[in-house]
Amino acid sequence: MDPVELQNVEKKNYLRIKTSGQIDFEKQIYLYNLNETGKPGFEVINPIKVGNEDYLINRGWISFDQKNKPEINVVDQKNIIGTLMLQSKSSSFKPKNELDKNYWFTLDREDILKFTGKNFSKYIIYLNGNYKNPRPRVITAKISNNHKKYAITWFLMAISILLIYLYFRKKNY
Repeated sequence: MDPVELQNVEKKNYLRIKTSGQIDFEKQIYLYNLNETGKPGFEVINPIKVGNEDYLINRGWISFDQKNKPEINVVDQKNIIGTLMLQSKSSSFKPKNELDKNYWFTLDREDILKFTGKNFSKYIIYLNGNYKNPRPRVITAKISNNHKKYAITWFLMAISILLIYLYFRKKNY
């Protein structure tokens, strides 16, 4: 689907949008995460002012050694194309964010307010495009389809239980 103008549309999950805005690089958030190959690093998240509304924009993944480097802050603020996604709830199993070191494990709304001094939309803009650094995350609505694996697993379990049952039944007679 073609992206729609953010200010002229009802916001919903997985909506492709286009907009422009003022990105705040001073309050940049480094969220610990793995890339698509499983390598640890950070997702770079910035506050962005779009019209009179404040959003967070997830610009993509960087390696640990790129943290605080100026070359990661190159983005076309007048032509932002992205995907809106609802902010997920914080997990109680993850460590607490270290705001003084700007080392984040979850996007806890209270911590974001302490760090930036602003309340943000419940939607996060995930940047799309051919950016190399940070590398945007590919957002899809694909749902995993592992039914074949599950069916094989359960049938093998059933057969093994049946064989064990027959073995003990024969042993007792």
